[in-house]
Amino acid sequence: MSYFRPHEGVLHCEGVPLPAIAKAVGTPVFVYSTNAMRAQANALRAALSSLGDPLIAYAVKANPNIAVLTTLAAEGLGADVVSGGEYSRARAAGIAPDKIVFSGVGKTADEMRLALEGGLCQFNLESVPEAEMLSGVALSMGRTAPVAFRVNPDVDAGSHAKISTGAAHNKFGIPIDDAPAACTKLRDLPGLELRGLAVHIGSQLTSLAPLEAAITRLGAMIAHLRSQGHPLRTADLGGGLGIPYDPSLPPPPGMEDYGAMVARLTRGWNVRLIFEPGRLIVGDAGVLLTEVIRVKPGPVAPFVIVDAAMNDLLRPSLYDAWHEIGAVVPRGGEMIADVVGPVCESGDVFATARRLDRAEAGDLMVIRTTGAYAATMAGTYNSRALAPEVLVDGSDWAVVRPRRGSEAFLADETVPVWLSRAG
Repeated sequence: MSYFRPHEGVLHCEGVPLPAIAKAVGTPVFVYSTNAMRAQANALRAALSSLGDPLIAYAVKANPNIAVLTTLAAEGLGADVVSGGEYSRARAAGIAPDKIVFSGVGKTADEMRLALEGGLCQFNLESVPEAEMLSGVALSMGRTAPVAFRVNPDVDAGSHAKISTGAAHNKFGIPIDDAPAACTKLRDLPGLELRGLAVHIGSQLTSLAPLEAAITRLGAMIAHLRSQGHPLRTADLGGGLGIPYDPSLPPPPGMEDYGAMVARLTRGWNVRLIFEPGRLIVGDAGVLLTEVIRVKPGPVAPFVIVDAAMNDLLRPSLYDAWHEIGAVVPRGGEMIADVVGPVCESGDVFATARRLDRAEAGDLMVIRTTGAYAATMAGTYNSRALAPEVLVDGSDWAVVRPRRGSEAFLADETVPVWLSRAG
């Protein structure tokens, strides 16, 4: 169910009318539903309930807002982090160290030290040179680092090329056939404890077939490594299960089907399974609330110019991503229009030739399914402010990140002394 529904002709987030948020905070603004996140977390936990005690490690990169992380920590989720900053956020949100998985292809020695000092479930290593660096860091600290090797199964995820991570040409992991040699090498590296293998083939997957192929290859490699004397105890299956963006397309596989597939494929593995959902938990829990600046005639269709832009929501420009767009208070009637932002780039387009609620200057609109990979990817191009974020829980709401604009940015910048003396 959607937690963004109309009530008496006005779109609400749970019990809060969106115009009230726009009036108090301004636009553009991201609005998140607490109960949408809770519902998704509980649904995934139920779908995986037959798997013993899996670790569900939320992919912090999807939405790292501290209020979002605290919400998910209260639901018992761990964290999948890919930087020292994400690790610190997860700990600040109250996520226990033994529920944190540190992924990422470019971990630095400082990030390794941070996680070893604070504790974690495991590092997902992506190369032998990374293992060698971690060995040196662990030895210098007198610690033993728990690790898994991320393997690349050479499976095409079938999603957008820029969010596919499991093909041979992608930068992630080691080729799966190189895993035996890598694990043997790891035996000779002090300060490391091999715990398992990890795989993640990409994001926004709309079919279970690529996941089945990757998990099947992973299971075969786990069995082979055990036959060589490696006592593997964990298997990280990654994340990536898609969510609906375009209601005209068939929906992605459901969590129940995914859970049943995993149970079938991993039967007898005798490992603790780890999952890294991100978009699946928070994607549909957010909208980008924006105001129409004006409607400009166009050669084919009018341009609905809104105050949100590609710096707020990069996905349409970066991935040609589709987001549903609608009026907060529909005035009746429809129009075919291009929805664009004010940034000075031709790529600042949210929708082209889209059938929409009829819009006029001053109307509020929402760009849906922006709880994941939206605010976290935002920038300040054209010296635009970073949009605030609001969290709603029932009839309560709060700003969980304020708008950050030109005054704050200028305060962070300095003019060199030789320039200040000029003239």
